[in-house]
Parts: sequence; structure tokens; C-alpha cells
Amino acid sequence: MRTLARLMTATLPVVVALSVAAPALAEPVVLRIEAKRGVESEAAIAAWAGRFPNVVAFQLPGGWTGIGLGPMERAAAEAEMARLKAAGEIPGDSFIAPAPAEVVAAVAPDAGAAPAEPGAAEGMAADGMAGGNPAAGASTFVAPGAEAAASPEAAADSPAQPPASEATATEAGATDVAANAPEATDPTTDTPPADTEPAAPANGAGPAVTLTAPAPGDYLRLQRFDTREAADTALQTWRSDFPEAGLYQQPDGGYAITLGPLAPEAAAAWLTAFRNAERVGRPGAVLPASELGTGIDAGQPIDLPGPGTAEMPALIDIQRALRWAGHYEGRIDGKDGPQTQAAIAAEVLGLRAAPDAASAMQALIDRRVAWNAQMGLTRLDDPQTGLSVMAPMDRLQFDRNEQGMSIYGPKDGSGAALILYAAPGGQQEMLDFTGLVTALGWVPAPERKIDPGHARLKGENETHIGQAEARVENGRVEGVVLIWPKMDAADQPRVAGEMLDSLAPTAVPEAAEPAAAEASGAATDAAAAGEAHAEDTPPAPAN
Repeated sequence: MRTLARLMTATLPVVVALSVAAPALAEPVVLRIEAKRGVESEAAIAAWAGRFPNVVAFQLPGGWTGIGLGPMERAAAEAEMARLKAAGEIPGDSFIAPAPAEVVAAVAPDAGAAPAEPGAAEGMAADGMAGGNPAAGASTFVAPGAEAAASPEAAADSPAQPPASEATATEAGATDVAANAPEATDPTTDTPPADTEPAAPANGAGPAVTLTAPAPGDYLRLQRFDTREAADTALQTWRSDFPEAGLYQQPDGGYAITLGPLAPEAAAAWLTAFRNAERVGRPGAVLPASELGTGIDAGQPIDLPGPGTAEMPALIDIQRALRWAGHYEGRIDGKDGPQTQAAIAAEVLGLRAAPDAASAMQALIDRRVAWNAQMGLTRLDDPQTGLSVMAPMDRLQFDRNEQGMSIYGPKDGSGAALILYAAPGGQQEMLDFTGLVTALGWVPAPERKIDPGHARLKGENETHIGQAEARVENGRVEGVVLIWPKMDAADQPRVAGEMLDSLAPTAVPEAAEPAAAEASGAATDAAAAGEAHAEDTPPAPAN
């Protein structure tokens, strides 16, 4: 590959080969307007130089020549780009990129200058330059398929972006543009050496950062931004879930949020997982380190395993495990649907056990089993209601029976409480029970979900989380209320999930039947009156 300086001095008399002596700029950039190859670049540079006084050219990988305006401050470049695009003076896909380390200034041809070679004129016509306006039909991007090193996946995901292999001289490594420089190498074949040049952050504010080359391997590009400000904001958001996320400046001048390095198989599988969870859009791609650019804030290596080999567990077991993890609030019915699929996709990313849903869900189920063993849940058979449930009895102790309910208060200041309820009835009696729960304040400011034969309430205040569920089963209303301390919020959905999954009738003693029959009317009266008496309320959870 010829260097840019050799191309300019040897074949284009209208271009002066010199390094632009740019003034000290806080963030020097160029307005990229076109990219050409070979002799076509000569005619394009001459055409642009005849229209603008500050045309510059610079070498790109693969024998391409970048053409732009500058160098200038970013703010000035943004204003100039907006003005020129509105006037149709530059291509619509022009963009702003950091100024390369070495650029060549172009000057307009003199009247007596030798004309461009015929081949260059043909290239101009083929690109649609008409009426002396090089912006007509021009593009800042390398033509699709012209550069073998371009990433096909990146092109498929983000067709409006230049190929990742179109790197600037700075990002591809320290490229010598002197006339006797050695031939340039393909930047995709080897990892470029680390670039330790300090770079100023956006708007020149804050301390300088050290640009570094990425470690070998494949990377996930999660998002891409045109401005540093937007990329910095997105990076902080991503790091709330993925502290390992990094920020790279890509060869096209854009900014990429990344995760890596990863093995190729793992990278492809995790990209699919991110897409299933709707966390990445079209710019999402797998990029090799050689196409990533330079690291502004490279982040940390991340340990994401490859796909597993497990078979998909039963859907009803998946739903129970997802509810236990606090990521599913739908019906436990074993039926597939958008809510179940969304919860699965979110849990795959949250668990990080495997990128495929089957292996991740099996890992979640295994984790649930292990947690149950550690938590010490035991089976409670309540004689008053005839209900059986798995409960944390090391935190509960029986308090009293009241209005068909069995009330278990906190043990040793645990802050937990449990109420079980059972009575003959249907939908209306179920609603009466939820009204009683609300009137007694067991579930503060609840969010309600009412369906035929099923009701769910959940709310919280500064001290506790309350959750109540009721259902109609075989002509009976069965209900459970869990009061849990706010300071142990992480375990609340897990305990509630285990209780609800295990809730089942036991043999009802005959003596309990009359009390159960009376309970429905008592619940209705209390709900209608909306009154809560001190004797009806379980012991207050400990703060």
C-alpha cells in the first residue's frame, strides 16, 4: 500500500503534501466528508479543494483516503456540519471524527494545472459527482464489500455506519505518512500496539485520559454514540448492571460501549441474549479487538461463559423459579407468553450463568433449591384454616386465631408476620378478604392485580413489605399474607414465592368448619366498615 504522502506528491500536482500545523485545540476534529481509493481520491480531493479552503486528506486502512474539513474545534465542526448539510454542500452521512495525527492539506488547482487522469474522471462520474458539486452522490463511507477486513456482522447490524475497519491513522497505530514510509499493514491482522497518547475528554473538561489498545479477543458492542457526552452517560448506566463495561473510540470516530474480551462462541451467544432482553439495538455487534479502536475507559475483563447443554426445564418450574428470583409476577400456569419470555430473557442477563435460556433456567432452579436448604423453610400445617405452607418458622410464632384467620407474629424481633385465611366462598368473598387486608393496613398502599379466581396485593412503607394473595379453589377462598422487614427486602420475593408455591389444603378438622363458615361474614363486615381494631391486627413487625 502506498502511503498517502507518496500518493499526493507523486500523482496529484494540485495537492501540496505537508503536515497541517493546526493551532492548539481543546479537542481537534475533522468533518469527514468522503472516502476514496486509488486515483479516484485524486479527483475527489481536487474537487473538494475547489469548493472549500480547509480541505484535508488522511490515510485510512486498505488503501483508502479520507477527505475532510479541518482541523477545528468540535463545537465549530458541529455548527459547520449542520450548515453544510442543510445547504446540500456535503453528503448527508458526513460526520465528525477526531483529527488524525497527520493530515495533508489540499489546495485548489491553478488554472494552468494539469488535468486529472482520465481514470480519475471516470471515478468521479461513477460516484455521481455532477455540476461541480462533489457532494452529489458522495459518501464518507467505504463502499460495501470493498474492504475485505470489514466486519459482516457489524455491517448487518448497523448499515448506516462505516465499517469498523475504516480506522483513522491515530486509531490504527502510529502510521508514518512521510514519503519514504514503509508499506502500511492491514490493521485487522494484528492487534495494534497500545496507544498511550493522552486524550482530552468531551468539551476539554476534566483530566486527560490515556488511550489504550484492547486486549485480544472478541468484544460485544452494546451501543454506539456520535458524541462523547452521550457515551459517558450511557457508560454509567450500563455499569449499574455490568461494572465491567468499557468505552472505546472506534475508527469511524464514534464511541462504543463494550464488554469483553470473550471467546468467539461466547460473544455471539451473549449478543443474542442481549437482543432477546431488548438491551441492544441495531448497533449491537461482535467486533474483534483489531476493529474496536482505542480504549478511553477500557473497563474490566468479564467472565461470561459460553452456551450450555441443558434441556429446557418445565415451564411451570421456570415460572416458579422466576417468581422466587423476583422477576415474574404473572400466573403460575405453565403457559408461555410475552411476560414469561421477558422474565426469562432478563434473568439470563442477571444470572450470567449461561447465554442460552435452557442452561440459565436450570441454573436458576438449582440456585433456588440450594437457597431453600440454607433458609431453613419448614412445613406449617395450620389446623384453624386447614392450609399447609412452607414458612420460615424460625422467624415466626403463633399469636392467635381471629375471624377465620390464623395469625403468626414475629419471633425474637424478626419483624416478620404471617396470616393464613380460609373460608367458603367465591369471587366476591375473595374480594372481601382483600378489602379486609387493606383495611387492617397489612399491605400498605397496595398495588392490586385482580383476576377471576385470583387476587394479588403488594405494597410497602418505611419499615415493612406486605404481600397478600388469595384464590378461589373448590368453592373455598384461600388467602395468605406475608409481612416482611424492609431491611431484608432481597429475601422477601423468595420467601413469598416459596409460600405461594407450597400453599395447599390439608385435612380440615371438623371443629374448624363452623369457624370457617362464620369467617366469610366477618370478613365482609370488616371490609364494608373499613375499620381496623387493635385486636384484629397482628403484632407490629419489629423495625
